[in-house]
Amino acid sequence: MIRLRTGGPDRVVAVGAHCDDIAIGAGGTLLTLCLARPGVRVDVLVLSGGGGEREQEERAALAAFCPGADLRVTVLKLPDGRMPAHWEEAKAAVEELRARTEPDLVLAPRTEDAHQDHRGLARLITTAFRDHLVLGYEIVKWDGDLGRMTAYQPLSPETAERKVRLLQEHYPSQRHRPWYDREAFLGLARIRGIECHARYAEAFAVTKLTLDLGE
Repeated sequence: MIRLRTGGPDRVVAVGAHCDDIAIGAGGTLLTLCLARPGVRVDVLVLSGGGGEREQEERAALAAFCPGADLRVTVLKLPDGRMPAHWEEAKAAVEELRARTEPDLVLAPRTEDAHQDHRGLARLITTAFRDHLVLGYEIVKWDGDLGRMTAYQPLSPETAERKVRLLQEHYPSQRHRPWYDREAFLGLARIRGIECHARYAEAFAVTKLTLDLGE
C-alpha cells in the first residue's frame, strides 16, 4: 500500500445534511486532524436542525470533535428529508460557504449515498468546490448503500473509542435509534481498518483527485 503524505490542511470545510452526519461520517478524522494541527480552521455547514435541541447538540458535539480548532458553525432550518424541494435554499447556502472560504479539504456526504438529502448535498458540493479535495464520508443505515471506498484515514484505538463516546454523549436525541450504537460505529471502523492495514479507520469516496508529485 502506498501512502501519500502532505503537510496537512490548514483550512477544512465540513458539511452535513443533518445534525450528527459529520460526526458519524468523519468524527474520527476531525479528531485526528485537529489534535495534530491546533488552530486549524474548520467551517461547518449543516442544512437542517437549526433553532432547537438538534442544533444545540450539534454545536456541542462539533466543539468536542474539533478541539483547539478555529471552528465556525452554521446550522440551517431546512426540513429534514425534503432537501430536493428546497434546492435553491441549499444551493445558496453552499455558494455562500464557498464565497467565504478557500479550503484545503472538504468533508461531505458521498454522491452515491441512498438518502436523498445526503446525495443532493454531495452533488452541490462537487459543483461549488470544483478544484478542491472532496472526501465523501459514509453513514451506515438500513438502505445498505455501503460500497467500495477509495481513501482511508486510520484511527488509533483511542481515537475510535473517543469518537464513539462523543457520539453517545452529545446526541441523546438519537440514542433510541436501533442503528445508533457502539457496535455499529466500531464495527464499520474495524472493517475499514482491515482494508487499509490499520486497527480502525474512516473511509471516504473520492470522485476526482489531482496529484502534484513534482517539486
